[in-house]
Amino acid sequence: MESKTPDQLARITLIIRGLLASPTGNQDIPYSPVILSCSDKADKTSDENTMHVDSLQLDQEPEKIREHLKDAIDTYVTQHGSKPKAVSVSNLGVIRLAHEAGDNAQHPLHNKVALITGAAGAIGYGIGRVFLENGCYLVATDLPGEKLDKFTDDLKQTAHEKIMGVPMDVTREESVAGAFQRVSKTWGGVDIVVINAGIALVSTIKEMDIEVFRKLEKVNIEGTLLTIAEAARQFILQGTGGDIIVVSTKNVPSPSAGFSAYSATKAASHQLGRIASLELAQYDIRVNMVAPDGVFSEGQHKSGLWAEVGKDRMKVRGLDEKGLQEYYSNRNLLKAKITGRHVGNAALFFVTRQTPTTGATIPVDGGLPDATPR
Repeated sequence: MESKTPDQLARITLIIRGLLASPTGNQDIPYSPVILSCSDKADKTSDENTMHVDSLQLDQEPEKIREHLKDAIDTYVTQHGSKPKAVSVSNLGVIRLAHEAGDNAQHPLHNKVALITGAAGAIGYGIGRVFLENGCYLVATDLPGEKLDKFTDDLKQTAHEKIMGVPMDVTREESVAGAFQRVSKTWGGVDIVVINAGIALVSTIKEMDIEVFRKLEKVNIEGTLLTIAEAARQFILQGTGGDIIVVSTKNVPSPSAGFSAYSATKAASHQLGRIASLELAQYDIRVNMVAPDGVFSEGQHKSGLWAEVGKDRMKVRGLDEKGLQEYYSNRNLLKAKITGRHVGNAALFFVTRQTPTTGATIPVDGGLPDATPR
């Protein structure tokens, strides 16, 4: 048998979470998930609520492991009349049920776990608040540091144990995989992934610094690719489907002069989302996009993107910060100030599966005629 490693425990936990989910009979939301916790100390107690697995070969293909665990759970159900409250895997650890499927299910995202990249800003805060209010467990990921810590502490004031901050660099494959593994070992797995990490640059094409452009490529394109790829692997291993939301931008259909690096790399991110919707539908993984116009702040949290480019946009238009926000509101048909909560509501529509939709985009821009077709 292989030696114990964190990824093995995370992998087994994902599979068990999928097997312990309850079928709902609803084709749009086919499973009601559970929340798990795990420990790398195997449980040798004789508690009748604990299922012991002593002959699991950890080096097998995931489907073989799933089949072995499913057979063991089915046998346990036949003997005890219910699914186990804990699963102890010899030489690996114990995975315990923290919250059951359907237990006090008052909200549409009850027991769902959502991971947001680049969370510690205005849009991440808006989406996070909306998801938490609808029963979700939230994983806020961003680069390590004070910004992520303050963001997490802010949401903990109301969300308490249902929010965790996990440092993650979307440009590093091992960092992305490590963050997902940490979530699996804490709550059992992930159901929703929101790809929000992104950076911007103001420059004309003829004056573009290619090295700075490549930084945008790393975050906006490679970050999207690595996150979608890891989310897909996690969802397929769990076996209960999943939802991916790509935070796109109005600059995809309607780019701006001097904003080519951001517009082009976000267009590539958007296209990766569309292609992922084609590839992942067979696993009941839906991939959709939300495309906001400028979001400046939400609560105490300012947009990192506008911190980068706001001064230039103000200079170009001869406006202060308040005037710039008014400019963006006045240019849309509804004269609306776009907020992080608006973006969160659009994401909520997709992840609560109100319609059988994948590969689609919701504009969150107040109505911009030059961003059509809508």
